[in-house]
Amino acid sequence: MKSEEKRNLRAQAHALKPVIMIGQAGLTPAVLAETELALDKHELIKVKIRAEREERKQISEQICKETGAELIQSIGQIAVLYRLNPDK
Repeated sequence: MKSEEKRNLRAQAHALKPVIMIGQAGLTPAVLAETELALDKHELIKVKIRAEREERKQISEQICKETGAELIQSIGQIAVLYRLNPDK
């Protein structure tokens, strides 16, 4: 993805609220399923990851790997993910 496209997606994501929250249980199959549904519906989502820095990075990478999404931005506990929905 080009840097200009990422910049536009970051601008769009600014007003969004997190739709997925990952807590103490970590990344469970149920959380992954909800993430899939959210990406199908919205394409661009925010995920709040309540964990330590290194663990947050691993979780966001695993989400991207399992869902086919792209990490647009990660600031603190918030990760912005994008996956194009071809049906839209």
